[in-house]
Amino acid sequence: MSLNVPAALQAQAEAGDINDADFLRCIQESLPYAWSVVSNVAKDLQSNGEPFAVNEEVPPTEEAWGQLFRLVASDSMRSAVEKHFGARLAFQNCCKVGLFQPTATKEYAEFTSARAQVLNQKPELLNC
Repeated sequence: MSLNVPAALQAQAEAGDINDADFLRCIQESLPYAWSVVSNVAKDLQSNGEPFAVNEEVPPTEEAWGQLFRLVASDSMRSAVEKHFGARLAFQNCCKVGLFQPTATKEYAEFTSARAQVLNQKPELLNC
């Protein structure tokens, strides 16, 4: 799954650094499902008063899965998203994406632990 890079953004990249807002817009427009998941988790994080928020909805289609995988697998996209929302992004599988307040180091470490990954595995997620 590739980003749909507008010509203006391509020209920026060829000339040097690109504008963060333009890169985020490219992510949002290229990966709308993934962006909606992260945006909704960010809204939950802002409103719940907790150190983290987690999405546990299973992506509805293969394309949606691919979008989410593409976003979380790219260091540059993850970094841009984390900077934009002011939170750390963590990923266990296609339906367990979390955002963590910068101070939530204990919760982040638990979510990203081998123990949490093993406990998260379920038969219905075999193809995940």
